[in-house]
Amino acid sequence: MRLRRRRTAIAAFLAVMGPGIITGFAGNDAGGVATYTAVGGRYGYELLWLLAIVSVSLLVVLDVCVRLAVVTGKGLSDLIRERFGVRWTVVAMLALIVANGSNVVAEYAGVAAALDLIGVPPLVSLPVTAAVLWSLIVFASYRLVERALFVLILAFVAYPVSAIIVGPDWGAALRSIVAPTVPTQRDAIVMALALVGTTITPYMLFYEQASVVDKGIDERSYGLARLDVAFGSILHGIFALFIVVVAATVLFPAGVRVETAEEAARALRPLAGEQAGLLFGMGLLGASLLGAVVMPLSTAYAICEAFGWESGISHDFDDAPVFMGLVTALLGLGAVVVLLVPRELLIQLIVVSQAVNGVLLPIVLVFLFKLATDRTLMRERALGRLGALVGWGTTALVAVMTAAYFVVR
Repeated sequence: MRLRRRRTAIAAFLAVMGPGIITGFAGNDAGGVATYTAVGGRYGYELLWLLAIVSVSLLVVLDVCVRLAVVTGKGLSDLIRERFGVRWTVVAMLALIVANGSNVVAEYAGVAAALDLIGVPPLVSLPVTAAVLWSLIVFASYRLVERALFVLILAFVAYPVSAIIVGPDWGAALRSIVAPTVPTQRDAIVMALALVGTTITPYMLFYEQASVVDKGIDERSYGLARLDVAFGSILHGIFALFIVVVAATVLFPAGVRVETAEEAARALRPLAGEQAGLLFGMGLLGASLLGAVVMPLSTAYAICEAFGWESGISHDFDDAPVFMGLVTALLGLGAVVVLLVPRELLIQLIVVSQAVNGVLLPIVLVFLFKLATDRTLMRERALGRLGALVGWGTTALVAVMTAAYFVVR
């Protein structure tokens, strides 16, 4: 009897599992890989404690997205339009398009860099990648797309394997988490703020809530959906930690600085050895492909929900023309931009996307927690005093750090 109950519980979780884990891993996209590598390469293990704290904050935020989704059956942008009006919705959606469009470019740049390591030129890799991803989203069902994303997640195993190969000082890494030091250099503060900004991003919130709705998860499965988010957030932090550790072990002693995921993959090969370098490149490829799927979907979900247009992966062009059109445009333009725009401008574009994300995130968090504490909307699922305190504390922290980022930069 006990075994049967356990099997039933596992089966129930597997049926719900997906949105939280995929969202968590998608946060470790090409931009995340670049940021985490830069953090480890410049400051070693010094900022690992901050990564641990921000990963917990990510769990809190995504958990609220799940709560809103199962109670209301609506996406975040849909609720923002209903509760705060069209003007705020338009402002948020415009910022999201700029940020996510730039991030799609970063994902394609990561794909090109990873495949270039094994001799596949961007002129081949990018059009093929765009065509395959477009076909997957347009012609496959939600369940098939979700399974494909789980396959891409397997590539993240490359990061812990790379860490084992380079042989880090795990004792020093652990000490940096339990006995943190606060950096005072201006560059270190900027890097710490970038770490926060790349771990919690607006598109993750929109995607998490929309995918829970699209999958049809309701209040009966709320506990299992929260477990899914917990797994996703914890795994996000663990794999980000491995990326920082690899860079801290290899790049930090050599004094090598990197700004992009491409530079990270290339710099590791001569320093860490061919095997570790290729493994890191494999992880970058999986992360970039995952982000290249989730980013357009997040954008399309958010915009279509905001203006009442039909959305969802299981729809076709006839049923959801705007949704599929946005996905098509983002996938196509991302590849074209990486192929045609000079590398220096690409880096500037990615920096702009980070700045837009930084401005948008506190605004979205305010919307999120105002909705989650609204008892007329959430009924008994409304955040209590402790939850509200944690939520508004997280929002205040992000707002202050975003403001500090622009001041110190």
